[in-house]
Amino acid sequence: MVRRKSSLRILMLTAAFLLVACNNKKLAKVAQPATPPLPPPAPTATLSAAPNSIQQGQSAVLNWNTSNATDITIEGLGVVPSSGSRSVTPSASTTYTLIAKGAGGTSQAVASITVNPVVSKAVLPDDGDLFAKNVNDVFFDFDDSKIRSNQAAVVERDGGYLGQHSNIKVLIEGHCDDRGSEMYNLALGERRANVVREALIKDGVDPSRIKTVSYGKEKPFCSQENEQCWQENRRDHVVAQR
Repeated sequence: MVRRKSSLRILMLTAAFLLVACNNKKLAKVAQPATPPLPPPAPTATLSAAPNSIQQGQSAVLNWNTSNATDITIEGLGVVPSSGSRSVTPSASTTYTLIAKGAGGTSQAVASITVNPVVSKAVLPDDGDLFAKNVNDVFFDFDDSKIRSNQAAVVERDGGYLGQHSNIKVLIEGHCDDRGSEMYNLALGERRANVVREALIKDGVDPSRIKTVSYGKEKPFCSQENEQCWQENRRDHVVAQR
């Protein structure tokens, strides 16, 4: 009898234990949280320009590609498809911005195009034109080789220009009017050429860049027999040498 009661008690305890274990498993299953859903993928975007440097008036091509986006725009162009290309002709340097929006957020990409202004090719005077505008002849009084007071500034300007253009060599031609003998005028022309040469050297022009010659009355600039014409012939003519 005692054994039966003990066996019955054991069975009752075992049943109770199994019942509690099952209930605990059910509670554990109920308490376990559900796995959250994965977030939507973030959009991606690329944008490039070819070429990225152009002359004013030229065109470039924008190329772009996106993914995971439902709303794609390029500033200045508006709404665009998910991928593609577009020719653009900006009038000034421009940065284009692509904005790709989707359920996973927003992504941006930029591409810049540099626009270089067209420089007009102005016709510039050559060295000969510049020389003729900046280097002038020096005139003398009758039978004299001194630099006149009103010609000193001319010599100074000539020296200033030659000082700034060290690649130019010059020949100073001494000229006279047709009065007097040929030999006398050759000597007078030589003195006139040398006096201007010395003045240019004093102004800083390298002596090796200056040569002189006297033509006397051999090569007149004016052939009439009057004072105005004679004055035209009493000069040092400065010629550029290559």
